Amino acid sequence: MLNTVDVRELHREVTEWRRYLHQHPELDYQLHNTARFVCEKLASFGINHIETGIAETSIVALIQGGGGDGDGPTIGLRADMDALPIIEASNQPWSSTIPGKMHACGHDGHTAMLLGAAKYLASTRNFKGTVALIFQPAEEGALGGLRMVQEGIMDRFSISQVFGMHNEPGIEVGKFAICDGPILAALDEFDLVVKGKGGHAAAPHETIDPVVIAAQIILGLQTLVSRSTDPLEALVVSVTMLKGAEAFNIIPDQVEMTGTVRTLVPSLRDFAESRILACAQGTARGYGADVELRYRRHDPVTFNSAAETKLAVKAACRLVGTGSVDQKVKPQMGSEDFAYMLEARPGAFILLGNGATASLHNPAYDFNDEALLYGIGYWVHLVESVLAP
Repeated sequence: MLNTVDVRELHREVTEWRRYLHQHPELDYQLHNTARFVCEKLASFGINHIETGIAETSIVALIQGGGGDGDGPTIGLRADMDALPIIEASNQPWSSTIPGKMHACGHDGHTAMLLGAAKYLASTRNFKGTVALIFQPAEEGALGGLRMVQEGIMDRFSISQVFGMHNEPGIEVGKFAICDGPILAALDEFDLVVKGKGGHAAAPHETIDPVVIAAQIILGLQTLVSRSTDPLEALVVSVTMLKGAEAFNIIPDQVEMTGTVRTLVPSLRDFAESRILACAQGTARGYGADVELRYRRHDPVTFNSAAETKLAVKAACRLVGTGSVDQKVKPQMGSEDFAYMLEARPGAFILLGNGATASLHNPAYDFNDEALLYGIGYWVHLVESVLAP
């Protein structure tokens, strides 16, 4: 792909970019310094079609192959740029300089790798067609991917296929993992309010205790998975927050619960929403109480189309060999808003080994710089394969 001197120099340079981004994390759509940094790098590579302002701080840059006439299809390569509201505990020399913010999911590495691929592709242009470099804000729960799709990037830039990549702690550096069909789950959230009758904790018989009722509901919700769902169809229902009274001797009027639903089967989202309400209502009314449900749908299933998965596998295998590409990795119950782009266009999402590091969203996490060249190499092989001259 590159000669040895180029590889060494590119790795050094991209590592510097990655560590700079790690030191200067930004959240959601407020990525003004990050976006400026990315745009300056892209311009320095000789890329003259750089568009900003879509979904506030996103960037889409186009590299035309061959003679530069744009003849051929356009494929999209996406990297997310935002960080998380976490206090860093990695103790690296390049740790976050912004209190309470850190790149705990490796988006600094994703951005740096796509910049590295952009520099190489802009210098060689050994492909026919156009590469759309998609730098996305607000992946961490603020639906930046959805906004970019809603604001028309697929039609505006004539993108026919779209590809994404994410680092994965626990997979060895230099290895990849992918599968066709669902690879990550859909994500929904719910708020459930149990409305009873409060009173003194010494006189529970004079109350309709929403705390006891909430406990029964939490246990009952687990039967949606264990007894109401096909065991071969993954469903996770988790109650993660519970709020009642603020004093030890008060039975509150109501208890508020918050939780998530994750599934790889889109139809189970409808099932979960209706059954959570029915289960909670039945339990609560049996005790003389009632419930209120607010159910919010977030990321859909991240679904890899078969043809594009084969293209991704081919590119990864060309880079690291067949033995280093797990082509049938088990789907995970985490979610990704790249799923919205995969709903808009066929494509594939691949996992890149990050080694034996701390897990994602952990204060001790850090992107493994040894993985940078593998990510860059994957992007380059993918472009030169899909858009072969």
